[in-house]
Amino acid sequence: MKESLADYHYTCARKLGLKAYNRSLSRGQNGNLPSLDEILKNVEIVSEVDLGIVEIPLKKIIGTNSHLRSVSFANNFMPILGENTEFHHKWKALCAAHLSEGIKHSIKVYEYLNWFYVIEGNKRVSVLKYFDAHSISGSVTRLIPKMDKNDPDICIYYSFLKFNKITKIFSIYFSKAESFDSLLKRLENYNPKISEVETKYQHFEIYIYKPFREIFKDLGGDKLPVTTGDAFLEFIRIYGIPDEIEEKVIAPKIKALLTELDYKHKNPDLDIQPTPDNISAPSVISTLTSLVLPKKTLKIAFVYSKTIDSSGWTYAHEIGRKHVEQVFKDQIQTSYIENFPTAVEEGYDVLQELVNKGYDVIFTTSPMFKKATLKCAMDNPNVKFFNCSEYQPYLHVGNYFGRTYEPRFLTGIIAGSMTKNNKLGYVATSPAHEVISSINAFALGAKLVNPYAEVIVSWTKEWNDPNKNKLATERLVEAEVDMISNHNILSPHPITKQFGVYSMLSSIDKKTGLPNKYLAAPIWNWGVFYEKILRSILNDTINNLIDIYGNDTKMINFWWGMAAGVLDVYYSEDLVPEDTKKLVTLMRKMIIESAFHPFTGPIYDNKNNLIVENDQVLSLEEILSMDWFVKGVYPDYFSDN
Repeated sequence: MKESLADYHYTCARKLGLKAYNRSLSRGQNGNLPSLDEILKNVEIVSEVDLGIVEIPLKKIIGTNSHLRSVSFANNFMPILGENTEFHHKWKALCAAHLSEGIKHSIKVYEYLNWFYVIEGNKRVSVLKYFDAHSISGSVTRLIPKMDKNDPDICIYYSFLKFNKITKIFSIYFSKAESFDSLLKRLENYNPKISEVETKYQHFEIYIYKPFREIFKDLGGDKLPVTTGDAFLEFIRIYGIPDEIEEKVIAPKIKALLTELDYKHKNPDLDIQPTPDNISAPSVISTLTSLVLPKKTLKIAFVYSKTIDSSGWTYAHEIGRKHVEQVFKDQIQTSYIENFPTAVEEGYDVLQELVNKGYDVIFTTSPMFKKATLKCAMDNPNVKFFNCSEYQPYLHVGNYFGRTYEPRFLTGIIAGSMTKNNKLGYVATSPAHEVISSINAFALGAKLVNPYAEVIVSWTKEWNDPNKNKLATERLVEAEVDMISNHNILSPHPITKQFGVYSMLSSIDKKTGLPNKYLAAPIWNWGVFYEKILRSILNDTINNLIDIYGNDTKMINFWWGMAAGVLDVYYSEDLVPEDTKKLVTLMRKMIIESAFHPFTGPIYDNKNNLIVENDQVLSLEEILSMDWFVKGVYPDYFSDN
């Protein structure tokens, strides 16, 4: 009985094998199993490590060691040889054994780049894969290739080796080398209740990662071009590592994550609104007015990082909130929250409370709140969330920010023309793309009038920490800069209250080490941002009901500049020289009219490579992904920075 049943299973398995084999051939691919001896022909193996007996996930076993063995199987490990062959009889016997008592003998494999290739036990693997088993025990010999920094696969593998040595986990893999360290750091604080015979890493793999993987797969995650590890890391960045995987709780969150990952895959190009000119276009209206009913008073919440009285940044956004109240009157109802918590879980709770109170639109006004905003937005798709930060391709959260490099270029002109020793300082948060583009534009503005000007960067590595800002400034003063573009205002100034300025160019009093002359600053007009975004939500609702009830809920990323009126530059009429003021006025006009662009070539990086050709202008996409510094910028000046 079992033998006839085994015959039936072999026939079915062979059909699966032949189907996969022929499909591969039609695509010009090898239809047989990959063989390790072919793969390693031109690879230098520097070490072989005996890992002992390991429980190997069957999905990680992808080939055989010998080319001679590979021709018996299709590349899905299903048999392709005909019946009444020795191979057929052995496969059938193993199948019968599996049906009666299970396959008990372990296999022998090589592990290379976190994939497994069978030395002994190919048919055992084939039978178990046919029955969709999860794993098999095996004696594993690890083959370690020579490190090659130019080979991303090998770089990822070496990161995996470090991770695997600590955790003994094979089942999780990433498409980026740094992701292993990221997960390790998160697992440092993972302290579940475990039995005496398991480690916390085993507990994590069995009770957290594997159940996540199953739900992710059941929801269609295996159709996305990311590893399950990539998806899991994105999940815990938003939600943290859960204490347990309860499907009815976790599944909706994973489903929302899938839509984010699918959106990023299908929209690799930047999806931004660089000008407000076409904000009333139906395609934009539909995304922003979704689920907002006609003639409804829009409830809007503004979330601030600091108090209005203590922070120029917060004060600037408060000016914007008051502006839209005056413009829209009874069409909207606004409120605000000060001192929003930076911890993701605490921030999420505050945002969820706003949702529960019936707010339709929530603006979170700091990049620090991005994770909490995304987490709450994914759980509440009927509410529109906007985060004030540089571009991120999120489906559930819109971003809004200004092209700060434009006014920074103009303040650079002032700094370059007024420096006495050609040493300019720049206090910056962290090397995000938006920060780098602002530093580079500042340097290019300075070099436009002073080719000898240099820019020394002092990093705070925090978005809004006054103490770290002070320390960063003190480092620059010790380095004898005589101009500083500062992240935070260190002492009161009338311009702060007038415009909500949070960052100014100052000259330095060498005796006190403090700013003694406020020369210039980028200034924000958040009211223009908020007015245009809210007008797009409120306008044309009756004529766009089909858009309102449509399925396209994609959010838009707004990245406007000086031409839109959302950014400008302040400079001191008394302290800035007349000729410099004339040049700044002229360049400001040219930038607004698109007659000049700060990132116009030739531009060399700080390693003297030509990055932007003569007369070439960087695209918005290139600026938003900027990860290099222009010539004359010293981002690593301080060894302890």
